[in-house]
Amino acid sequence: MQGGIIRTLLILAALLATPLRAGPFGDWTAVVIAGDWRAAGGAPTNAFEYTRRDVSAALIKAGFSPANIVQFSPDPYEPGVLETGEAALTHALMAKAATARGGCLFYVSTHGLPEGIVFGHQDMLAPGELDVLLDIACGMRPTIAIVSACYSGVFVPALAASNRLVITAARPDRTSFGCGVDNRYPFFDECILGAIPAAKDFAALGTAATACVAAREKKERLTPASEPQMSVGSEMQALLPRLSLRAK
Repeated sequence: MQGGIIRTLLILAALLATPLRAGPFGDWTAVVIAGDWRAAGGAPTNAFEYTRRDVSAALIKAGFSPANIVQFSPDPYEPGVLETGEAALTHALMAKAATARGGCLFYVSTHGLPEGIVFGHQDMLAPGELDVLLDIACGMRPTIAIVSACYSGVFVPALAASNRLVITAARPDRTSFGCGVDNRYPFFDECILGAIPAAKDFAALGTAATACVAAREKKERLTPASEPQMSVGSEMQALLPRLSLRAK
């Protein structure tokens, strides 16, 4: 118990010592990833690309520095966007986290399986692999991981830690919805984008997105419900008042 309090105080001290640029996220590293290019039936879709692009824009409005956001796409067509893959993610996240040291945010929108998520043309990212990567690159810094995919709840036990906030689009045994050819965004991502302007922090964002998804699925009579999941570590809970999405 005492050790946990000491670690929380150390993280708070580090945040207080960090010059805040454009709010509390000005010195955070963020990676935003489109993991796949196919709709649920296999035809091409832009849903994950639009999510990648618009989540990045929303983070900038929330106070993240554009220079500290790295975007990934399976088929990059914009300057500065990297090709989705585990090796590229590892290199970019570690390099950016070495300079933007305030905290880490990981956001991915893709297809998922009970074993992990589709991650580009060749890779599958498993929960344990993401846990190791975040641990190496971000250590005990405040870390937020948002995984939008079917079965993405499998990431919660692996990623849960005192310094982390984890939000997933579905339970470990449930699919999520909205990955069709005609969808602009998957339902979960659309709810995140709709909620972020009014959310006070990322925990409130997760709660709002969960309610939004439930209402959408009920309206469209989609079953079984995806039931997005969230885990807030004790140290992250203590830091949330300092990590306001409304601070500019």
